[in-house]
Amino acid sequence: MLLTRECDYGVRIIRALSNGEKKMVKTICMEEKVPDQYAYKILKKLEKAGFVQSMRGRDGGYQLIKSLDTFSLYDVVISIDENLFIAGCLYDDDFCSFRDGEHPCKVHKELDRVQQVLVKELKAKKITEIMEAS
Repeated sequence: MLLTRECDYGVRIIRALSNGEKKMVKTICMEEKVPDQYAYKILKKLEKAGFVQSMRGRDGGYQLIKSLDTFSLYDVVISIDENLFIAGCLYDDDFCSFRDGEHPCKVHKELDRVQQVLVKELKAKKITEIMEAS
């Protein structure tokens, strides 16, 4: 799958926290139209990757702890979904019987090329550049 719904929500959560303020999950969900059931799971992944910090207690919430100019869309996407592949044959040897052999699949070669372009483009700009362009 190209970009999962979780990846989209992850980017939205980063956008909600981009001003540096601490926000409660409910606020993030309302601002970015992220369903609660996804938000907690995604925030846990973003915290594990070092993008956000959770603060517990009555005045708790989440806050971005990584500067927007230090990471790209690719970094966010990979922190949410490690398997960023446009086709199954790019990551699963058993997916396609034409992948290897005497005459490798030309479709696989083209999909691999497109995959590399996608990764390059996702890495091309830091989040801060994207936020400023909006």
